Amino acid sequence: MRKIINGKKYDTETARLVGSNSFGDPNDSFTYSSEDLYCKRTGEYFLHGEGGGMTRYAEQIGDNWANGERIIPLSTESARKWAEENLSVDEYEHEFGEVSEEDEGKVIVTYSIKPSTRDKIKRLALDAGVPASQWLDAMVSKL
Repeated sequence: MRKIINGKKYDTETARLVGSNSFGDPNDSFTYSSEDLYCKRTGEYFLHGEGGGMTRYAEQIGDNWANGERIIPLSTESARKWAEENLSVDEYEHEFGEVSEEDEGKVIVTYSIKPSTRDKIKRLALDAGVPASQWLDAMVSKL
């Protein structure tokens, strides 16, 4: 699905799928729905959802409700929250980094960086054997 929302393009074909979940009885086309969390190349997140006539994705056609689909832009914090509630620990940590008790009391900050920079940070942190956030803390502390 492709959609322009607030002057920004969202495209499920070009974005990276982070994870998926479904709700309701798959045999009941009225109540069943599914959601896919995507991340754009820019680092922005969005949800693509679709579902039956009794779901939040329903579309009204005349006096009736029918299957529908929608794209919902998400802040990074909203994407994290959705992932906490709908993905496995491994899927969550693959996207947002390892979570440990040491992370309590830390601040979550969102910056836009080039994908190549993100990949380099992940690679350097992996080489050091530490989570990316811990590696970044150490590098900034050296400044």
